[in-house]
Amino acid sequence: MKTTEWMKGYAWGSASLLLVTLAQLLMKWGMVQIPLLSLSDIHLSWFLDHLPPLIAVACGITGYVLSMACWYFTLQVLPLHRAYTLLSLSYALVYLAAVTLPWFNEDLHLLKTCGGLLVLFGVWLIHSKPAQNAH
Repeated sequence: MKTTEWMKGYAWGSASLLLVTLAQLLMKWGMVQIPLLSLSDIHLSWFLDHLPPLIAVACGITGYVLSMACWYFTLQVLPLHRAYTLLSLSYALVYLAAVTLPWFNEDLHLLKTCGGLLVLFGVWLIHSKPAQNAH
């Protein structure tokens, strides 16, 4: 496989990774802002009162859809064992964003940080050697 094809695969995979990470963060922020509601609470003013978080959730869902489109192109080029590990990077990125960005208000924990580092190390191990062609 040509190097340019691999680069395209990793570019699409990176786009998918970033979109799914952003989608997860938007969904979390939006869902936390929306109060529990019953069917009797649903009326136009409720939607208008909660428009920013509803937009965030809608953008999160859109991010997931766009991520899947990028994932389609990733799988056209990269072997599954390499492509799939890119998605696991989202766990580390979401954790990093959740503990860094103040509006998520999540605590930094040593064990969770070590877990994120182990994910990064595992991805590095899988991608450190060139893929062997299996016949």
